[in-house]
Amino acid sequence: MQAQDPVDQLPQPGTASHTGIGNACYTTPRNWELLEGVVRWLLLVVRLPAEPSRHRVAVWRELRRAGALSLGQGVWAVPQVGVFTQALDRAVQLAQRGDGEAIVLEATGRAEADAARLEALFTEAREAEWAEFLADCAKYEAELDQEIAKAKFTLAELEEEEQSLERLRRWHRDLRGRDLFGAPSATLAEQRLKQCAERLEDYTDRVFHHLHQA
Repeated sequence: MQAQDPVDQLPQPGTASHTGIGNACYTTPRNWELLEGVVRWLLLVVRLPAEPSRHRVAVWRELRRAGALSLGQGVWAVPQVGVFTQALDRAVQLAQRGDGEAIVLEATGRAEADAARLEALFTEAREAEWAEFLADCAKYEAELDQEIAKAKFTLAELEEEEQSLERLRRWHRDLRGRDLFGAPSATLAEQRLKQCAERLEDYTDRVFHHLHQA
């Protein structure tokens, strides 16, 4: 019998069964302005048995997907903002289900330079995600160019391109939601997404005219 993915066994955020284990230990600001210019962080220290490895992988996946910053083996940091704290709660639950230990600590930079360095590391991680997003935008436009060059104007292909654009839009919303400090490529990413939408609109017109001329 195949072991079930630990992530799939967790209650989803927003449901009645999602208790938010970590919320009993710290207070989540309702919005970024409440921090009054002082960036507060949550540090998660996780220890898990080496086997079975699926529990360590599940915690790693959850934190990476949320944009948590790895500070070393088993140590992660996120800004103390709601968009991250739910993922932290889920990581705590995953660790506990794997017979591990998870400790959540509140932290700020001891000196201004420390705080600035942590923000810089966090923004570097977001910049890497934006770079990946931009690369996928380029692939999307290249794919449209290929379909136009081959005169492949079918409804099936149009639906695929619409789904691909929707995936890019969801991805953009996720990245924008956790890019708290404004990575350099965020503005360019928004422009490229708009360009992808315009390219799809052009391709849609081509499909329409092709089908009505046939």
